[in-house]
Amino acid sequence: MSILQIHHVSVIVAETERSLEFYCGILGLRKLARRSNLTFPGAWLEAGEQQIHLLELVNPYSAVESPEYGGRDRHMALSTDDFEKIRAKLDAANIPYQLSSSGRDALFCCDPDGNVIEIVG
Repeated sequence: MSILQIHHVSVIVAETERSLEFYCGILGLRKLARRSNLTFPGAWLEAGEQQIHLLELVNPYSAVESPEYGGRDRHMALSTDDFEKIRAKLDAANIPYQLSSSGRDALFCCDPDGNVIEIVG
């Protein structure tokens, strides 16, 4: 018995449609047609062979202050085959980000609800 991979990551969001603009429009993820029959709004997104689940719920962590540098907080890292394209989309949408201090092709940004996302080239 062993763990094979991450199946999905859940992210709490305030407005599903606004979050879809970020995750699908900026990051290029695809919204899955099927979603579990739940009592709250949200969406399931395809991220390679894994998924990101957007859960439109009250955020119990909204009062928690995050560190200034995104890489020193809980975050999810997404790999891309076109780092500069995503960076250009973030710039065009005026979404701030921090380049990785390691010097590699990586950046940290936040989704509309402040969830930290690392983009790795």
